[in-house]
Amino acid sequence: QVQLVASGGGLVQAGGSLRLSCAASGLTFSNYAMGWFRQAPGKDREFVAAIGWGMGSTLHADSVKGRFTISRVNAWNTLYLQMNSLKPEDTAVYYCASGRRWGPPSVVNSDYDYWGQGTQVTVSS
Repeated sequence: QVQLVASGGGLVQAGGSLRLSCAASGLTFSNYAMGWFRQAPGKDREFVAAIGWGMGSTLHADSVKGRFTISRVNAWNTLYLQMNSLKPEDTAVYYCASGRRWGPPSVVNSDYDYWGQGTQVTVSS
């Protein structure tokens, strides 16, 4: 059974940093593309960043490019999202998700089969 557990969210002032983690189990982590999405109150879930299988290539949404960095440590079955220069508009629940086996990074919700429970990020102005 695939399980994804996200952590690392919290309250931070604008301009601050947070690092989100996603611990994966129940799958051969290195073989799967992974992604981060977020959902703000009253809005649809949106793509944030994705990384391909292995030591794969990465994609970042334009809104976070240059501020956020997705990475993975396959030996630890863990996905990360380093978030710097946070803005109030980054406030949302952040979700990690597992994508296609041996797949490239993807911005498409439907390419992801399993989702974590979400971790709240709140950025105050």
